Amino acid sequence: MRTINDLGDLHGKRVLIRCDFNVPLDGQTITDDGRIKAALPTLTQLTQAGAKVVVMAHLGRPKGQVNEKYSLAPVAARLGELIDADVTLAGDVVGPAAHEAVAALAPGAIVLLENVRFEPAEESKVDAEREALAAKYAEFGDVFVSDGFGVVHRKQASVYDIAKLLPSGAGHLVAKEVEVLKKLTEDPERPYVVVLGGAKVADKLSVIDNLLKVADTLIIGGGMGYTFLKAKGYEVGSSILDAEKVDVVRGYLEEAAAQGKQILIPVDTVVSPEFGEGEGIEVVDSDQIPADKMGLDIGPKTAALYADAIKGAKTVFWNGPMGVFEMASFAAGTKAVAQALADSDAFSVVGGGDSAAAVRQLGFADDEFGHISTGGGASLEYLEGKKLPGLDVLEGN
Repeated sequence: MRTINDLGDLHGKRVLIRCDFNVPLDGQTITDDGRIKAALPTLTQLTQAGAKVVVMAHLGRPKGQVNEKYSLAPVAARLGELIDADVTLAGDVVGPAAHEAVAALAPGAIVLLENVRFEPAEESKVDAEREALAAKYAEFGDVFVSDGFGVVHRKQASVYDIAKLLPSGAGHLVAKEVEVLKKLTEDPERPYVVVLGGAKVADKLSVIDNLLKVADTLIIGGGMGYTFLKAKGYEVGSSILDAEKVDVVRGYLEEAAAQGKQILIPVDTVVSPEFGEGEGIEVVDSDQIPADKMGLDIGPKTAALYADAIKGAKTVFWNGPMGVFEMASFAAGTKAVAQALADSDAFSVVGGGDSAAAVRQLGFADDEFGHISTGGGASLEYLEGKKLPGLDVLEGN
């Protein structure tokens, strides 16, 4: 895979770079700027090299419509605070404002184009439509750098098609993510423990299937845990349940047993009569969930069990919280897993998305973990063994 270091002297050149600035917002306030900070090594190298930097990024799902709610204005302001360079937000993506801003770019300065998903063709399933938009992007650059790992699993104009039009290479963030994921898939140091949480089993079926081949222990929590409990024959009350996948999950449990591998599922559960803080919250054994209550976190015995499994690992990958960590009553399980990873000597990878947000919200620093990924979906697809279009296009380019 070609990288930024294969693109030669970039002084005075226009470098078009795809970043992932899809940050969580509370109104106009960024609540987690981790993805912006993750882009700084590549952006700083470019500005210090005297490149004219043109950044493409998205925010949310505006679905091809200009929507002020999804403007990158808060991102431009925060990037300007974090980097020692001038940052200008263009008023559009490929229109007159963008052309004017790029034409005025000085070496070492940055223009952030407006949200690329304001353009209907950005996510089009029609190749010709994406290619036509990519040709407009290409007018802004002499070379292209791919540094938005959170979107490399998407065949989109600013990720895939543009890389076929300009000399291209991966930025430091993408190169680092690939290096880390190779360590998890090609020859992980053992014992190798994978912790999977989040709401839906269906989102992670393929990755469970693949990881059963390489991991020694799978730890299951979050909403998907109740489908595993159901597969064991337990009643789960009003907990979230992927009923159509119960038989598939039962097959995984049988397959793991046959291979001498462990799938750990919750032995106790924090339950509540409703989704939220209030009366009636209690801890019960996982085979005793009341019919009128739902599970919203793993219980303390499960947290201790999972922490013990992590303690003995040499490699750990974690994707998905153990419960509804945003609410204090249901955050203990996720915090226990995060603490176990932080205390561990293992090579630990926090797999992006909700997991990354959780560890920061719960007060952990990024450097307490081996690596915090910026792309949950991309990480999972890589671990599934899928080809990622945004990476494949950088090979041999």
